[in-house]
Amino acid sequence: MNPTTNNQQPTTNMQTDPDTRIGITTTIPIEVIYAAGAVPVDLNNVFINGSDPQAMVEQAELDGYPRNICAWIKGIYSTALQQGIRRIVAVTQGDCSNTCALMETLVVKGLEVIPFAYPYDADCDMLSLQIEKLMVRLGVRWNEVRETKACLDDIRGRVHRIDRLTWEEDRVSGFDNHYYQVSCSDMNGDPDAFRRQCDDFLKQAESAEPRKGELRLAYVGVPPIVSDIYGYLEGMGARVVYNEVQRQFSFPRPVDDLIEQYRRFTYPYGIFRRLEDIKLEIARRRADAVIHYTQSFCFRQIEDLILQQELNLPVLALEGENPGPLDARSRMRIDSFIEMLRAGKVHR
Repeated sequence: MNPTTNNQQPTTNMQTDPDTRIGITTTIPIEVIYAAGAVPVDLNNVFINGSDPQAMVEQAELDGYPRNICAWIKGIYSTALQQGIRRIVAVTQGDCSNTCALMETLVVKGLEVIPFAYPYDADCDMLSLQIEKLMVRLGVRWNEVRETKACLDDIRGRVHRIDRLTWEEDRVSGFDNHYYQVSCSDMNGDPDAFRRQCDDFLKQAESAEPRKGELRLAYVGVPPIVSDIYGYLEGMGARVVYNEVQRQFSFPRPVDDLIEQYRRFTYPYGIFRRLEDIKLEIARRRADAVIHYTQSFCFRQIEDLILQQELNLPVLALEGENPGPLDARSRMRIDSFIEMLRAGKVHR
């Protein structure tokens, strides 16, 4: 039932007229971009699903990016240039702390960069100002944005159903859960095609046999740069039933108001807003343990201190650096963690 041929991220439709494509560095109000007649392109997804993502990292290093900078940032930089992206909305607050420098290097290369900032405290007025500035920049009005939101919410509802089939009915794999939710960042550049893909997948998933006997894991943190983590876990008899950040990309708490929708989006607003959602979901989904994935050289590694203290479950901190399969050390740590969990379940 895997919708792709490998364990990577979704592929955004790159056949669109280059003049209408707008790159994005993470989830932003794509309703504004689609309402403007443009197409959002999540550069993370294009980078990691490319034929050779490691070459994108190395190209950025050849251009002068330091080795000890997040590989996602380097991949976004090279992918934007390779794909001929001319405009990009860069999130300067609420995502990677290196995005501002990324913006500057892309400006030097001739790209038009549109900054967007999530206020740290999710202040309604500040967020409204950022969204309206984006609307002015792209020349759209509120009525157009609201109409677009209604269409996208219809698709998000299908993805919410896929999520429920993952943890309520145990019919969907951790990777498929990841794939459909992370695709909501830009709807794969083609909302109609993505809606049809969701419908086709739901037909299969709703008739699939429920999975039994697996350990139930919560995956917390940014989507992985490593390609085989979900398959490896399932090979060990463990399945991810909660993908924290990916789920947020689908806006799981629907609301009609666009500003409130992006206020409820926990990812940009710090660890404590995220923790509220994490605690609720790991309990609701009956998770046995947590995998906290972080990216090498990322400030979010520090947040593991808080997660380890706040979560009343075993937590495995897992770090990824470059695109590709899990390294031997990570596999060994996963093996030991799963064995420990199984021993604990036997003795309870």
